[in-house]
Amino acid sequence: MSLVGSVFFLLAAIGLLRMPDAFNRMQAGTKATTLGSILFLAGIGVMKPDYLGRALLLALFIALTNPVSSNALARAAHGYRKRLGAVMKVDALADATADADGDGSKEAAHGD
Repeated sequence: MSLVGSVFFLLAAIGLLRMPDAFNRMQAGTKATTLGSILFLAGIGVMKPDYLGRALLLALFIALTNPVSSNALARAAHGYRKRLGAVMKVDALADATADADGDGSKEAAHGD
């Protein structure tokens, strides 16, 4: 199991290098490292049964915090998307923000 988790870590590192913008890199990093961490910790728990409880607790913590932290990073990156080089043809977050503000104008959300 630990070997499979290590493979997911390797794939996450390759994804971080190959993806074109911050949002794709963030997705590649968080998805693969979450699964890789859980598998790696499960492998440690199988090899050392004394550590199984701690490993499961850490896996639960990682499974709960990685999605929250990646969401916070994605929203922060959305605010700086022009400086990050992110080209977004469809920007659902900006559209939702414009609708919530009540102006109903997509141009206001895109900064046009």
